[in-house]
Amino acid sequence: MSEHERPQSETESTSSADAPVFTPRKNGQAQAPSEELLAWMRTGWADTEMRDLKPIEQAEYTARRRAALSARFPGERLVIPAGNLKTRSNDTEYPFRAACDYVYLSGDQTDDGCLVFEPRAEGGHDVTAYLRPRSSRENGEFWLDGHGELWSGRRESLQESAALLGLDTADVRTLPDVLRNAATAPTRIVRGHDSSLEAVLAELRGGDSATQEGRDAAAERDEELAITLHDHRLVKDEWEVAQLQQAVDSTVRGFNDVVGALPKAKATSERYIEGTFFLRARVEGNDVGYGTIAASGPNATTLHWVRNDGPVRDGELLLLDAGVETTTLYTADVTRTIPISGTFTDVQRRVYDLVYKAQQAAIAAVRPGKPFLAYHRAAQRVLAEGLVEWGLLDGPVDKVVEQGLQRRYTLHGTGHMLGLDVHDCAVSRTEVHLYGDLQPGMVLTVEPGLYFQPDDLTVPEELRGVGVRIEDDVLVTPEGNRILSAGLPRRSDEVEAWLAETLPTA
Repeated sequence: MSEHERPQSETESTSSADAPVFTPRKNGQAQAPSEELLAWMRTGWADTEMRDLKPIEQAEYTARRRAALSARFPGERLVIPAGNLKTRSNDTEYPFRAACDYVYLSGDQTDDGCLVFEPRAEGGHDVTAYLRPRSSRENGEFWLDGHGELWSGRRESLQESAALLGLDTADVRTLPDVLRNAATAPTRIVRGHDSSLEAVLAELRGGDSATQEGRDAAAERDEELAITLHDHRLVKDEWEVAQLQQAVDSTVRGFNDVVGALPKAKATSERYIEGTFFLRARVEGNDVGYGTIAASGPNATTLHWVRNDGPVRDGELLLLDAGVETTTLYTADVTRTIPISGTFTDVQRRVYDLVYKAQQAAIAAVRPGKPFLAYHRAAQRVLAEGLVEWGLLDGPVDKVVEQGLQRRYTLHGTGHMLGLDVHDCAVSRTEVHLYGDLQPGMVLTVEPGLYFQPDDLTVPEELRGVGVRIEDDVLVTPEGNRILSAGLPRRSDEVEAWLAETLPTA
């Protein structure tokens, strides 16, 4: 990064005739530009507008999704923001990732964007994507503004975005005034992504003068919009399923990369495993879909171990929970637990095989029309049966399951929905998700596990510090299910054969 030179400036007007206010850093080297430099920088630039652009691949699908949402809220204005850049430290920002609902409805991923559904008198909605236009070459914004084109890269013009997205577009800087001047209509916004737009709507709803009852009613209406969007996202269309398969396929290759890098990880730490997988995610996708869990030895008993700073040692297990996020922001979520030396010990195999048996039972319960919770209950029962058989829990099994005693060692649920979020559709209605039935097009994880904490005196010493999880991504089909991550072995002997083929030889 060019230290001490990037200007801290804001464009105070959307007019191309007004130059942005130049505010140099306190300790920066850049000086206020001369009139001569300003004039020179306005000249000599080629026309780079891209014409005859074709719509993005998902445009026909996003149009259908917008139509479904429009039908759900007739006569109401809907505001779905992408979100804003967030400061990491001083003048650097976190990498931007657009809000999932915004991406789902538009296919766009740019910061500050916002979709507005404006109700038509005759029914339906006019939908406009409010976006940041290209930074102006006339007013100097492109090189003086801290987020101008020469600092942050080229943005699509509004005309280019309209062609790509199949949407009307407008300058997002006009949106606050558009909302203030719009015809009266009930308005909902997806909260938590753009505080400035929420403030505008609070102002229009009465701001501080509104009653608490009114504010509560507005919050409930906004929440209903978010819930509806998550309900709609539960069933994936064919394009989304293809994106998830792509994410999984890249993830499978990432797991193979990790196995090939195990000797170097043993010489360093879990960080080498994390970095190896991240390389695959960045080369073939946008990023990792969540913080990679590279947990070796007793660290595998911590469910969300993301420090990844522990040693990688022969004789121990490596629990790798990782997923590639595609450039369209759909993520995989896969876990394998592998013996670092290439071969399970008898104790490790016993734990692993029980988890595998539970996963097999769970996958068999993933079918259309079955309750969402059925596969969790199937896995938990198998695990409880094994724990009773081992003498770790007193039977009968029905009592153990009823009282949830197996949870001391299983800890978490057996899976979750998957899509644009790793824990997808988290605010959808419980009656159609948690307590609903599976439908073709749903994609979910199946991930039972057993975790024996290093300090747990209720288990034999040989089990302490052993953690095993096996996780696959499963599509519900009209006939049953399809394991998207079938490219990775699951059975213990298959895992050992995979390692024998993939581990580098001395």
